[in-house]
Amino acid sequence: MIEGILIPLIRSLYLAMRILCSVIILLVTPMSVSPAVAADRPNFLIIMADDCTYNDLPVYGGQNARTPNIDRLASQGLVFNRAYLAEAMCQPCRAELFSGQYPLRNGCAWNHSASRPQTKSVPHYLEPLGYRVGLAGKVHVKPAASFPFKTVGGFDPNCVRDPTQPHDLTSLKNFFNHSTGQPFFLTVALVEPHVPWVMGDASQYPPNQIKLPPNIADTARSREAFSRYLAEITYMDGQVGEILDALEQSGEADNTLVIFTSEQGSQFPGCKWTNWDTGVHTALIARWPGRIVSDNRTDAIVQYADVLPTLLHAAGNEQSTGNFDGSSFLSVLLGEQSTHRRYAYGIHNNLPEGPAYPIRTITDGEYRYIRNLLPQEIYIEKHLMGWTGDGKLNNPYWQTWVRDSWKDPRTYHLVKRYINRPAEQLYHTKEDPFELTNLATSPDYTWIRTKMSDKLDQWMRSQGDPGVPEDTHAALEAARKGAHLFFPPQ
Repeated sequence: MIEGILIPLIRSLYLAMRILCSVIILLVTPMSVSPAVAADRPNFLIIMADDCTYNDLPVYGGQNARTPNIDRLASQGLVFNRAYLAEAMCQPCRAELFSGQYPLRNGCAWNHSASRPQTKSVPHYLEPLGYRVGLAGKVHVKPAASFPFKTVGGFDPNCVRDPTQPHDLTSLKNFFNHSTGQPFFLTVALVEPHVPWVMGDASQYPPNQIKLPPNIADTARSREAFSRYLAEITYMDGQVGEILDALEQSGEADNTLVIFTSEQGSQFPGCKWTNWDTGVHTALIARWPGRIVSDNRTDAIVQYADVLPTLLHAAGNEQSTGNFDGSSFLSVLLGEQSTHRRYAYGIHNNLPEGPAYPIRTITDGEYRYIRNLLPQEIYIEKHLMGWTGDGKLNNPYWQTWVRDSWKDPRTYHLVKRYINRPAEQLYHTKEDPFELTNLATSPDYTWIRTKMSDKLDQWMRSQGDPGVPEDTHAALEAARKGAHLFFPPQ
C-alpha cells in the first residue's frame, strides 16, 4: 500500500526536479542555443558606405553617380525614404547603430570619443542567440569591451589612407561559408566615399558635365572635387556588388536580411557635421528574399537606433530586454505596417572638430526644425575649412567659395548659411529637400515651429541633455575616458 503511494510520488518529484534543473540551466547559461534552432534564424548582412550623402545616390534622386549594384539591390527590396541617424559623424552614428541607443545614452556624442564601458552592442545580444558576429573594414567604435566584434579581414579599416588598400574577399567568403550551421551577423564597413577622394575613375565624371546639388557652390574647384567624390561612389558600388555576389555564391542569400546604408552626408559644406537633412538623412535599403516585397518604397520614419531591435525581433527575440532608444520596425519590413516612429532626432557637438557649436534637431519627415544653441558664434569645422599638418589645404574648394562670395550672391548665401546661423531654423523638407529656405520667422509656420520645438525639448529632457554644457572640453574629456558629466535617465 505504502509502496504504491511512494513510487508515483518519487517519480513525480524526480520529474519536477529535472524540469527545475532545466529551467535553471537556461537561466544561467543564455549562450545555450541548439544548432537546429539557430539554423532557423536569418543571417544579417549590413553593408555600410562612409560619408555618402543619401541623395547623391540615383535611388534617392542623384543625377550624377552610376551605382548599378545599389540600384539592383533596391529593385530587389525595400527603400526607406525617411531613414536618419542621430549625429552626422562616423563614430557617434556607428555607436548608435550597433548599440540601439542615441549618442548621449551610449556615451559617444562626439567624434573620436568613446561609449560608456557598460554599453552593450550587437555581439552581446546576438551571440547568446547562437549567432557568429563579425565586422570587416572600418571599426571606429570603442571601447572594445562594448563592441566585441570578431574581426573579419579583407577590407581596409583606415578611411583616410591614400590610396585605399585593395580589398580581398577571402575572409568574407570564409565567414559566409562557415560549416557549423550557425547563423551570422556581419557588417562590412567600407571606407568610400570618405576623403581623400582618390579611388575609382574620375574621368567618368567630367567636371563641366556634373549637375551640382543646389547646396554646393558652383566653382571650378567644387566641380573637380565633386567629380572625384562621384568616382568613389561608383568604386564603393562595385564593392557592394562583389560582396553581394560572394553572399550569393555561399548559398546563404535567400536566408539573409541584407541592409545597405550610406552613413552620414559627404564632406561638403552643409552635409557631414551638420543637422541639415543632407547631414543626418541616410540611405537605407533592405532585402530579404521571400519576406520583403521587392521593388518597394516606404515613408516610414526610422533611425539607426531602431536597427538592432529590428534584427533581434527578426531573430525571434520579440521581447528584447535591451535598454534601447530604438524599437523594431520589422512590421514595416514585412509590409504589415506603413509607419514606425513619429519623429527622428539629431544632435551635433562640434568639439573636437572645431570650436564649440552645439545643435539639436527634430524631423517628422516633412518638416525639419533645427536649434542652434550658440547662434552668436560662427560655425567652424577644421577639416573642411582648414589646413593639414604639412601646410596643404584639406579641401581647396571651400576657399574658392569664400573668394567668389563677393561677386556671386548665391555663393555668398551658401557661405553665410554655413558659418552664420540663427537660433532657430525651420524647413519644409518635403518641398525643399536641400533646406535652403528658412521658415522659422514666418507667421504662417508658427504652429509647426512651436510644436516641433516642444517635442525637441521633451526629447532632450528624456536624454538628460543639458544642451550647451555638453559641447565643452570637460564633457568631451570625460567621454573619452568612458565617463559622462551628465547622466541621462535609464
